[in-house]
Amino acid sequence: METAPSQSFGLQLQLQALFFFPACVATVGSSGRPSNRTVVFRGFQGDSDKIQIHTDGRTRKIEELKHCPFAEICWYFTDSWEQFRINGRVDVIDGLNPDPVKLQERENAWFASSLKSRLQYLSPNPGLPCVTEEPAQVFSLDPSTAPVAAFCLLILDPDQVDYLNLKNNERLTFISSQNVDGVKCWYSETINP
Repeated sequence: METAPSQSFGLQLQLQALFFFPACVATVGSSGRPSNRTVVFRGFQGDSDKIQIHTDGRTRKIEELKHCPFAEICWYFTDSWEQFRINGRVDVIDGLNPDPVKLQERENAWFASSLKSRLQYLSPNPGLPCVTEEPAQVFSLDPSTAPVAAFCLLILDPDQVDYLNLKNNERLTFISSQNVDGVKCWYSETINP
């Protein structure tokens, strides 16, 4: 069943409640093994179905995405027994990106974040050993400061959605393709849970 391009796959309406809600994102590690971590869903890019995630450019996931630009994000809700698995290609937008439109999106995302969230990008490199036993350094940041080098905006462009509702024993898969006009359309199919 084809879904109209403007409706996408209904994900925007269903996931608006997830804004700032943690999700798990899986990438492929350099060893070929899965690599999974929790991230925060920061909304959609404009009126599209592209998912925005903020991250530190010094983390391992950035190198993994440069090696293999595909990822899958997953939410599971214990109250409703629903799971959303969304996979697609990820665009990593850092301060070195040559596209001025993407750099503006990155800056907008930076200023949409709380000051406390922005401060985490001034901390020592994530995942590296602590080199001192002294208390953690307290950082400060002028609220008008432009995005720091460590701040990255990830844009996941979904091409497949797997929706599972265990209460209703229902499972749907949504797959995107481009029509003859180059417009992204979604097709849904009911599959066995």
